[in-house]
Amino acid sequence: MVPILFHPAYEAALPEGHRFPMRKYGRLAEVLSERGLAPGGFLRPEPADADLIALAHDRAYVDAVFAAAVPPGIERTIGFHVDAGVAARSRASSGGTLAAARLALTHGLAGSAAGGSHHARRDGGRGFCIFNDVAVAALALKREGAVQRVLIVDLDVHQGDGTADCLSGEPDLFALSIHAERNYPLPKVPGDLDIGLPDDLDDAGYLAVLEARLPPLIETLAPDLVFYNAGVDPHRDDRLGRLSLSDDGLAARDRFVVGQARSRGIPLVSVIGGGYDTDVDALAARHALVFEAMAALA
Repeated sequence: MVPILFHPAYEAALPEGHRFPMRKYGRLAEVLSERGLAPGGFLRPEPADADLIALAHDRAYVDAVFAAAVPPGIERTIGFHVDAGVAARSRASSGGTLAAARLALTHGLAGSAAGGSHHARRDGGRGFCIFNDVAVAALALKREGAVQRVLIVDLDVHQGDGTADCLSGEPDLFALSIHAERNYPLPKVPGDLDIGLPDDLDDAGYLAVLEARLPPLIETLAPDLVFYNAGVDPHRDDRLGRLSLSDDGLAARDRFVVGQARSRGIPLVSVIGGGYDTDVDALAARHALVFEAMAALA
């Protein structure tokens, strides 16, 4: 089976009624277990330390998060108070993405039941994102010589502005972002390849863009590893999305991305990215789709 990373700290406590659906992380782990996708249980990652996270972020910001002393102005751009539980969650998520990436390099596929915090920029967090776990993992693997060239396939409905910022000056760590053009963030930080989509694009239109753009990019780059941000906020029922994908459309998207890597023998690691439905059961089920795709293609 495909290795899956999960840590209890992935789910931190937030004030009652907060619009960020923190419960989805624990519920996703339950759904994965119920569907037999983690028959041997989950692997638990080591939380990332400050030196590791500082590969992608300014050290003063990293230290402030670790001390739960983030300035109020930065907390407002993040969207919640960074207390000890939120700091622990961010460390565990970054550690989980790196651990999953290392497992993917060995086993071909792996995933973390968190991650995809792609709005966190070098100088601080934004948009519910504290640390940019994919940027941290990609930089760590590059520094230690485990990979030379990486492709980040970011299909969250929002553009990966933080990833573009954290990886600027790293041409071998290439980020593709396919997102709703009129959605957050505004303005965007230009990445390596940004494809903005019109509002209300449906399954067929979305898959046509993906099928036209991803295969030639993979062929050209020939990456050593693919990071896949499988955000489910392109779904038509998502509160913060502007696209109109169905559950079947998301599943087809995930199968296509995983299949493109598998058919070329390229390791792929998946993180779950965004998803903001008030129905946490439905939301967790959507996040489970990428793990089903990996299991089917393993």
